[in-house]
Amino acid sequence: MWPHFFWLFWRNGYRLLQVDVKTHKLTIEGLGIDRPVELSVEQLKKNYRPVSVTSVVQCAGNRRADMNDYKKTQGLLWKGTAISNAEWTGVRLRDLLLLAGVDPNDQRIKHVHLEGADVDATGQCYGASITFQKAMSPETIIAYSMNGTDIPPDHGAPLRCVVPGVVGARQVKWLKTIRLSDVESPRRFPPGVGFADKLDWNSVPSIQEYPVQSAFCIPAPGTKVERAEGTIDVAGYAWSGGGRGIIRVEQDLEHMWAWTFFRTSVKIPDGVDKVELSGESN
Repeated sequence: MWPHFFWLFWRNGYRLLQVDVKTHKLTIEGLGIDRPVELSVEQLKKNYRPVSVTSVVQCAGNRRADMNDYKKTQGLLWKGTAISNAEWTGVRLRDLLLLAGVDPNDQRIKHVHLEGADVDATGQCYGASITFQKAMSPETIIAYSMNGTDIPPDHGAPLRCVVPGVVGARQVKWLKTIRLSDVESPRRFPPGVGFADKLDWNSVPSIQEYPVQSAFCIPAPGTKVERAEGTIDVAGYAWSGGGRGIIRVEQDLEHMWAWTFFRTSVKIPDGVDKVELSGESN
């Protein structure tokens, strides 16, 4: 894990918030709940057994620069660094939903909306949703701690939903509302709003779990080495969404939600000026 001050990236949908932990409340409401439940951060810490999970958070646009080499994309051209790994501690979302009276077998409930305290210029809050099944996973938590200390403001203090294996955009920061529903959240942008090229939001599924993937960090593209060295040191990371652990480059199978670093040496072939590296993880 990395300390929060060493994280390579953080990104917010809207402006950075400084939320007062003493007054912040988390509301649980929606389908299957007779009366909304409101909890303070202190209540979450005192009344529930803490649960820790080591998990990667990755931006949906991570490695967009690589994707752009094949097909022009929209958005910031991230390389391979819009991703990080941390130990999160908090309360199981499942426990909070059960406390609110949610029936885990209620067939009406399909999605859980997560809304933050941050708002845009029109007053609309940032929000997203995960499936009800994912919300009931014992590894999905409402976190108040990151790497053994309180979550810093830029990573969502005082509360953040951590959903291992799911795209970072669903892991809402400054969490204030949990709402059960039979439909997906219309946020961050409503389904009726498209870009200039008239994207149809209903034509594609929302990004949720990530597939297995890996990336080279060393050497960087275009790096030059002396042929006399004989080998090239190669290092990077591999991880998979959905709790599917990495097998071929594993270092620790117990941390299946976390990334797996790898390092090897590759013999420099004779008579070539460029070496192309490719990787596969399973």
